[in-house]
Amino acid sequence: MTPSAAPGVRLTEVGPRDGLQNEARVIPTTVKADFVRTLVRAGHRDVEITSFVRRDVVPQLADAEALCAALGPPPPGVTYGALVPNLRGLERALVTGVVGKVAVFTAASETFNRRNVNASIEESIARFVPVAKVAKDAGLALRGYVSTAFVCPYEGRVRPRATLDVTQRLLDLGCDELSIGDTIGAATPPDVARLLDTLLAVVPPERVVLHFHDTRGTAVANLVEGLRHDVLAYDASSGGVGGCPFAPRAAGNLATEDALYLLEGLGVLHGIDAEVQREASRLVAPHLGHPLAGRVVQAPPFHPDESAPG
Repeated sequence: MTPSAAPGVRLTEVGPRDGLQNEARVIPTTVKADFVRTLVRAGHRDVEITSFVRRDVVPQLADAEALCAALGPPPPGVTYGALVPNLRGLERALVTGVVGKVAVFTAASETFNRRNVNASIEESIARFVPVAKVAKDAGLALRGYVSTAFVCPYEGRVRPRATLDVTQRLLDLGCDELSIGDTIGAATPPDVARLLDTLLAVVPPERVVLHFHDTRGTAVANLVEGLRHDVLAYDASSGGVGGCPFAPRAAGNLATEDALYLLEGLGVLHGIDAEVQREASRLVAPHLGHPLAGRVVQAPPFHPDESAPG
């Protein structure tokens, strides 16, 4: 599929969770709630709002229950997602009555997984078995994150077969979708092509979500390569906020505005109001203590379908 022929892309907005988790300043819960509401008003139907991890591990998201209480149930057609590391995290998410999708996470490299969650890949997946069962019994959708799917900050390049193995095991566990992550933003389009050639020979493209970080400025190029391989689901973070607490010097996710600008230029449908999207980024920006990383939010407004003067 050429990018211009893509029928439509589904974006999962991960700014409120994956974006804010790495911020040094604690963002007020009321600001987070307004942030999520504005993202929904922009047209997002899949928003990852928080993480039910230990409060001392990710202090920025210690207000998970308070945020859910402030938001209340999502509007019809909208799903609020949350990361859960274990059964205790899932139980906390269920009590809120707000979360419709939960995500578990592991890595494609052993060293990163041990540094991240102090467990081997085998041990982390074993922990997910009861989580998956309870989540499914409760009627929740289940996402599986595969970090360092392309490159590990400790081991270097990751073999596509290693990523495929972890992905297949998460599918066998019952995951509805797999978010395949370039955690340190080191992948280039040939890396994406190599992995997808391996992955999509086994995994249906509709089960795959690509999660790019923009550390080296390759996220939008990697998105185009994903489109060429018929992958139509991507994670993106409002304004490019984020990073990873366990990946040194990793920049934020692919900025949602950058993704929208590219998709509009390619003529690919996405269903998001770009102006309201920028409003969401402007809402959270003053609370970060640093400029937003996304390129489009830093640039003057421009629409790629505008005709050249004269």
